[in-house]
Amino acid sequence: MSFFTAKKIDLGWLTAFVLMIAISVVGLFVSPGEGIFDMPNDHLYANVAWMITATIFVLMMTPGLSFFYGGMVRVKNVISTMLQSFIVMGFVSVIWVVFGFSLAFGNDVWHVIGNPADFFMFENVGVLNVTDPSREGMSQIGIATTTIPLALFALFQMKFAIITPSLITGSFAERVHFAGYLLFMVLWTVFVYCPLAHCTWHPDGLFAMLHVHDYAGGIVVHAASGIAALAGAIFLGKRSSKRDAKPANVPFVLLGAALLWLGWFGFNGGSSLAADGIAVSAFLNTNTAAATAMVTWVVFDALRGHKPSAMGAAIGAVVGLVAITPCAGWVTVGQSVFIAFVITICCNMAVSWKSYGQMLDDALDVFPTHGLGGILGTVLTGIFAYDFFAVGDAEMISRTEYFWNHILVLLMVFAYTFLMSYGLYWITNKLVPLRVSRRSEEIGLDRSQHDEEYGIEGVTGLAEDTPTVDEWFRGMEES
Repeated sequence: MSFFTAKKIDLGWLTAFVLMIAISVVGLFVSPGEGIFDMPNDHLYANVAWMITATIFVLMMTPGLSFFYGGMVRVKNVISTMLQSFIVMGFVSVIWVVFGFSLAFGNDVWHVIGNPADFFMFENVGVLNVTDPSREGMSQIGIATTTIPLALFALFQMKFAIITPSLITGSFAERVHFAGYLLFMVLWTVFVYCPLAHCTWHPDGLFAMLHVHDYAGGIVVHAASGIAALAGAIFLGKRSSKRDAKPANVPFVLLGAALLWLGWFGFNGGSSLAADGIAVSAFLNTNTAAATAMVTWVVFDALRGHKPSAMGAAIGAVVGLVAITPCAGWVTVGQSVFIAFVITICCNMAVSWKSYGQMLDDALDVFPTHGLGGILGTVLTGIFAYDFFAVGDAEMISRTEYFWNHILVLLMVFAYTFLMSYGLYWITNKLVPLRVSRRSEEIGLDRSQHDEEYGIEGVTGLAEDTPTVDEWFRGMEES
């Protein structure tokens, strides 16, 4: 009996396997440094304990997102949609350890990227402080002076890098080739996420130098993923059919929203990098914004003649979490209520804007929720967060300049992220077809891409092998 069941080994999967072999072998020759995990006495152990907890919470958000998205699609695409989020935990974690962390937080290069060699294979990433001045030649990467280990900071940031490309998947749900998606996600993490993280969160980054602040990812996570989702919906085109496009499992959506809400306490509360008052403020504002947005979404829907729905409550809560993310630790509770209310109304109207759905097929409304929520949250950060930073800072820019710098950066982020994302879709499509054939789409991606099924799927037909390039182009001509 042959060990290999495939008639022909796919070149793309073979390349990925060879890369994993190379990374595994290189890892044997990277020295971690003597005593690198001997904990010194200059750490605050309360900070360490809280940040470990927060990191766990943030990782939990990605499986939560997989349930959130998976419940929204048709039954024949549940597994595929959930896997697209889940698989990122593996791929991005490896990228982050090898060179991704270096690109985001290594020594500054031209204020837009980090030196990829600084933390290659997590070399010298141990329990030394993030901002330890004794680390000669190493990047001073801390957002603020902190007493948590560098390895813990790197792990916390890894979870942000994991969930961001996962958010994009909702826009092209039910029609993307799995291998093509993997390639795009890897490229996007390297060429879009890492530069934006460096520009925003590294002290020498371009946006940081402009006094533009992003507490936990309004720009880096939500605006970026939403803009990339918009580019993806435009590039991939509409689904061939939306027949019976009802959510497969609304309880999955509620479970996903609950896990996201819980995980967001680590997402925002942990972004202070300490067990301090800012973390408590972020914790309080996060819950308040989510609750406000949930109530606002349901009530606003009812005023417009719709029945209160579980889907609406779940989506509203997530929109509130997105809205408060850019400024969670820097605003008052009352301001968090206002921010959540205004942004929720805007996102609700954007989702229901009929012309948007007719122009392009953003399957799970990623841009009207995450993208628009992150953009508007950053705009309001430019209004409400100024007082927090102006206290005791004689060199702080004026309130007007502070606000307009946030607008300027948003324009830069939109242009860069959209153009780069669209270019990466184009490049990926040249290497691996991104759009599945019409037959694969009709069968459902669970069966055509993974030979699996969720429950009793409401389709007929046999799962096909991965289509060839010629088959894919024929399918596109027929669509």
